[in-house]
Amino acid sequence: MEHDIFFSISQTPNSEGHIPSEQEMFANYFQQLQCADQLGFGVGWLAQAHLSTEIQKSNIKPVVPHWQGEVGLCTDFPQLALDSLRRTKNIEIGSAVLSILASGGPIAQAERIANTLNLHGMDANEKRKLHVGFAAGRFEFMAKPYGIVPRNSIEEAAWPALRGQIFMEASDIFLRLLRGDVINSTQTYKTILTRDNFRSDEDWKAVQDAAVEFEGLETIPQEIEIPKRYVFEDIKIIPQNFRRQLLQLIAGTHDPKAQQFVNTILPVKVFNLSITKPEIIDATHEKMSRLYHKDGGQWKRSDMPRTSFVFINAEQGLTAEQQTQAAQNEAKVALGAYWNALEGTIDPAKVANASNNALIGNPQDIAKQIVERFHPQDRIMAWFDFFNHDSDRVCRNMTAYMEQVVPLINEYLE
Repeated sequence: MEHDIFFSISQTPNSEGHIPSEQEMFANYFQQLQCADQLGFGVGWLAQAHLSTEIQKSNIKPVVPHWQGEVGLCTDFPQLALDSLRRTKNIEIGSAVLSILASGGPIAQAERIANTLNLHGMDANEKRKLHVGFAAGRFEFMAKPYGIVPRNSIEEAAWPALRGQIFMEASDIFLRLLRGDVINSTQTYKTILTRDNFRSDEDWKAVQDAAVEFEGLETIPQEIEIPKRYVFEDIKIIPQNFRRQLLQLIAGTHDPKAQQFVNTILPVKVFNLSITKPEIIDATHEKMSRLYHKDGGQWKRSDMPRTSFVFINAEQGLTAEQQTQAAQNEAKVALGAYWNALEGTIDPAKVANASNNALIGNPQDIAKQIVERFHPQDRIMAWFDFFNHDSDRVCRNMTAYMEQVVPLINEYLE
């Protein structure tokens, strides 16, 4: 079993309502990163966000209207990744996830990654990989200023499905440029909508009706071609000769068609969450063992990192039972704050469900939960800084996990 760590760098109020400054947030991050490096975590995954979550609450259709503070402060993964690698010795760095629709789109993002790898690989002895998790991005408001909006009534009707197709087009460009190709937009992914793209007949009919009206058609179309988002003549990114062996790609999408498509270009792993049902996780592994690009070698369970909240209490002066109770109380408060921030109301059922899937308790509890819920060859992406700005405590939790929980796991699995 492999153990990674997730850093949210989320500037949100803790249970007492305290919001650290931006400088405090990054100081906390670097303290925790260096602690993770010393403890032996494999990959430090950085959340990425764009634009103020607070300001978007004043938009006509805010995505997270009740979120307090900023969902994340890492707006430039390449720059923070380089700084993080310079401050550490062993840990690798990953993005979870980089939006290839924001910040200039897939062409700009490909060049940034190439430049980052070029600088990172200047030392011929450097072996640590840059794990680039990429996606459309969870929050649409972060990509809208870059033109990722419906352009006509057809696209408006098709938008939920069309946004996934834009990601496919962007992924095609992003991956082929990183591969070193010379491309132009006549060669890139073409979006043709059919009934298969939609969840219901009603959704598809709304798009067909919009096409009839917008294009003045006399018959109802059975397929609708959407003009490309990215139109350009021949291009090739620079730098060209970066060390591609230091790049590992991971797609942040659950769409099987997207997972298959990206692996026709380069080896691309996938993300998944601990709250995903076991049968879906097993099915994904079975599918990826067939679809994974041959240049990536044989698919392994550790190729799909699984995020998990970790509420561990190993504080001194408490009995094992008191540690368990304290951890459960901490989890309840943090998860309640999370659902309240996302939806504006605390749903006890959702908090309970999240608690059932989180890792909660003293070190012995956590070890048993991991052995029960995870496969021995899984890669866990542990999330410790969830609504917790006490950086010293976060570091103690990380230390307890690696020095107490992991040895117990290894003992149970022997």
